[in-house]
Amino acid sequence: MDFIINLITSISWWMWILIVLVIVAIRDILQRSHTISHNFPVVGHLRYLFESIGPEIRQYFIANNREELPFNRIERGWVYASSKNENNYEGFGTDRDIYAHQHIFINNAMIPFKIDDKHINAQDKYFLPCAKVIGAHHKRRKPYRPASIINVSAMSYGSLSAKAIESLNKGVKIAHAFHNTGEGGLSPYHSHGGDVVFHFGTGYFGVRTEDGNFSMEKMKKLVEDNPFIRAIELKLSQGAKPGKGGVLPGSKISKEIAEIRGVEQGKDVLSPPTHKAFSTIPEMVDFIEAIANATGLPVGIKAAIGKLEQWEELTDLMVKSGKGPDFITVDGGEGGTGAAPPSFADHVSLPWVYGFGDLYKLFQRKGLEKQMVFIGSGKLGFPGKAAMAFAMGVDVINVAREAMMSIGCIQAKVCHTNRCPSGVATQNKWLQRGIDIPLKSERLAQYFKTFRKEFLEITHAAGYEHPCQFKMTDIEVNVDDHNLSSELSSTYQFEKTPVPYTNMKSLRHCEYLGGNYKKSLQTEKS
Repeated sequence: MDFIINLITSISWWMWILIVLVIVAIRDILQRSHTISHNFPVVGHLRYLFESIGPEIRQYFIANNREELPFNRIERGWVYASSKNENNYEGFGTDRDIYAHQHIFINNAMIPFKIDDKHINAQDKYFLPCAKVIGAHHKRRKPYRPASIINVSAMSYGSLSAKAIESLNKGVKIAHAFHNTGEGGLSPYHSHGGDVVFHFGTGYFGVRTEDGNFSMEKMKKLVEDNPFIRAIELKLSQGAKPGKGGVLPGSKISKEIAEIRGVEQGKDVLSPPTHKAFSTIPEMVDFIEAIANATGLPVGIKAAIGKLEQWEELTDLMVKSGKGPDFITVDGGEGGTGAAPPSFADHVSLPWVYGFGDLYKLFQRKGLEKQMVFIGSGKLGFPGKAAMAFAMGVDVINVAREAMMSIGCIQAKVCHTNRCPSGVATQNKWLQRGIDIPLKSERLAQYFKTFRKEFLEITHAAGYEHPCQFKMTDIEVNVDDHNLSSELSSTYQFEKTPVPYTNMKSLRHCEYLGGNYKKSLQTEKS
């Protein structure tokens, strides 16, 4: 034994390195699963190392400010600075190629809209609610006017961490916005005072029976027990993977997640591509009406847009019956908080601007666009893009990845691996430790406030009081080299129907206004 110990201690450190390298080389030569390391023992591993750190090298050292996808450095920097209430200006003019294809131009007025000292936005420069009331047309018992035109899109607890969800919910409370739960059910982390839109998909998580079917009794109880739920959203598809189901591995289903989702702990759970509660358009409309009647809440649908035949059937049925969804969330093919195969993420469903334009034209042709509240979702969390969306007919926008960035996401693009370094999209407790909930909730709120302030300033520059007044002639986009820019109406071949609008004061005193404005109104009156 002493001889072995003496032999080991007599070997110098550099000889140990050689021994390890020889062992690795032998292993590389004997293995057959990796051609590179078999043909180039030891040094072949450098290839895999450089491949693994390639995205970080390109992000921080190689890509220019406008080059990265899905969000370039300028876009991320604007969100970060806005959320921290720092200087988000840029000097010496834009570095964007303003002659590039799809570049957006907003036509400013010769004389901007004037805000006097008594105007609501002189007192509250962040006040910017939705111009429509969700559920008003169908006379739902509990209609809802979102108090913010920017809100948190569907991201569930399970895909995001507990601390991230809690930060978002506390943030929307501060910003008077709403928080969409995503299809993972209503968790305790969604329940910190912010308005909530309860979202569910084919798995019916949180409102399901033991055999995986939808439970109306559980839905009614959920709404009764949680009065901060202001609307219900039925997911038909999402931009990242429309028409594709999913499997939540049993290893990820903790006791807490099992209780929230209404599933068995430790057992794989399937989210099928299609719904069990309905299989036709008439059945879907009946399903929507049944939920609305049972809960009193507005009920809408979320979908990525592709073929229009079934949408045509839906609009015909809505015209004939007077029934149907109270709002539609249109998700673009560029959406992406849900992990998806590249074949789906890259090719299935239309980008937001094309999909929304097709759907709006259809509803307009059937005379349904005035009664519908349209929610846009798909990289719209920047005032310039939002102006284009509102000019096309959007009433509210939802943001997901922009909201994630405001609370610390660095676009590492490892959401599907459970190794998110910022702790936002992981269930790893150690990685979540870096999230300071009070700080991050303030940053989400500040991002929303800054967005609304800048969007209002753009709106006033165009001569309007509220973004709902934007017309398609107010926005131009570059279309090609010969005709450098074209109005939205020429590009997408339709005109937006004017949204009924009086003034900001009437929105402020609406009895259905969400957020915490109702409490402050009562204080003002007293």
